[in-house]
Amino acid sequence: MLAIFLQTLPFFALIAVGFGAGKTGFFTEEATAYLTKFVFYFALSAMLFRFSANLSIAEIFDWRIAAGYLWGTAFVYGIGMAVGFLRGMNTETAAFEGQVAAIGNTGFLGVPMLALLMGQDAVGPIILVLTIDLVVFSSLIVILVVGSREGRMSLRIFRTVGVGLLKNPMIVAIVAGFMVSSTGVPIPEPVNQFLSILGAAATPGALFAIGASLASKSAERLNIAGWLSFCKLVIHPAAVALGVFILFPADPYKAGVVVAAASLPVAGNVFILAQHYNVAPQRVSAAILISTTLSIVTVSYVISQVLI
Repeated sequence: MLAIFLQTLPFFALIAVGFGAGKTGFFTEEATAYLTKFVFYFALSAMLFRFSANLSIAEIFDWRIAAGYLWGTAFVYGIGMAVGFLRGMNTETAAFEGQVAAIGNTGFLGVPMLALLMGQDAVGPIILVLTIDLVVFSSLIVILVVGSREGRMSLRIFRTVGVGLLKNPMIVAIVAGFMVSSTGVPIPEPVNQFLSILGAAATPGALFAIGASLASKSAERLNIAGWLSFCKLVIHPAAVALGVFILFPADPYKAGVVVAAASLPVAGNVFILAQHYNVAPQRVSAAILISTTLSIVTVSYVISQVLI
């Protein structure tokens, strides 16, 4: 584990640098927002497009991996919601607790870090996990919250979900990459170099942005945030491991990559959604802060186990 920890340390050190810049005020919240936009719309999208365009759908989609990850994530999502309901939470709040418990920072942390730590063959499973999170579970939270507020399911809800997916640059980049890949025509070398240079900014930019955004997060409702962080860092990877190794046994290497992705801390976009719908943003904020801090150890441990 020590060797893996030392390999992951530079990634978390970048997060720490961003946190320090945000905490001291050297990097303002406005500056963080613009850096996040750059990474989200340009650098990370270029990286995902390049990865997808240079891989076939067959190299990315594996039904056993998809089924195992879906099962494990849905199981933990259900646990998060069920505990919320037992504490008397309404559907909206319980749904967000489920989202926090099961959705990791695959886009900003997983794609750049795991691809470097686990090799280029890890890119396919990582993109599959990211796609499932964005298409299935990001849609689910919108359906649950809006449906709960309106008291019924309507076509408007699904239109909102569809528009949201079409506006997500990560989804657009992955789909566009698949379209290029399906033609069988290689990307011209100058274009490939351009995407490589722009995509290279995703790793330091995303990690710095994570740290800077954490500087503005508060650690309130620690008991609930601690429980949700435990779900995300411990129960989620364990459930996904059960799914991809036992229930739907898949290629051991791909299965290990997916379990490592499941061990990542709570995704930052959950906080954006919580703010947008005004549902427990402080609780989500605290869970992101706690889970990201603890993940310095837990992610290293999980990766060291799946690489054995």
